[in-house]
Amino acid sequence: MADNLSNTGENRTMDWMMGSTTTAPTTPLKVALVTAAGDDATAGTEVTGGSYVRKTLTVGAASGGSVSNSADLDWTGMPACTIVGWEIWDSAGTPIRWWYGPLDANKTLAAGDEFKLTAGSLSLSLS
Repeated sequence: MADNLSNTGENRTMDWMMGSTTTAPTTPLKVALVTAAGDDATAGTEVTGGSYVRKTLTVGAASGGSVSNSADLDWTGMPACTIVGWEIWDSAGTPIRWWYGPLDANKTLAAGDEFKLTAGSLSLSLS
């Protein structure tokens, strides 16, 4: 997905590519689910309630300019909500949002439902 880096992600990537001093994300990176989409400058509305928490993202080595999640991301005990997208945040004391994007299709959940992004289904690319 082209240009789904946040403004911060774009600027820090550009600084790194140009050899400027920059700070890498504080790991581990976390995947958040959103009920209203954000954009380059503004975070979406994150899911709250139930047993929802951000999940740790693991990826394999980049190939062809892209990576994808190497393990399932599984949320259980979700609140009733409609998930429209995802965001990737770091684990800094004040977390930074690095990346965002929509789901292929919105997913409506009832209270207590499970939501899963299977390994390989969350793909990130630079183009």
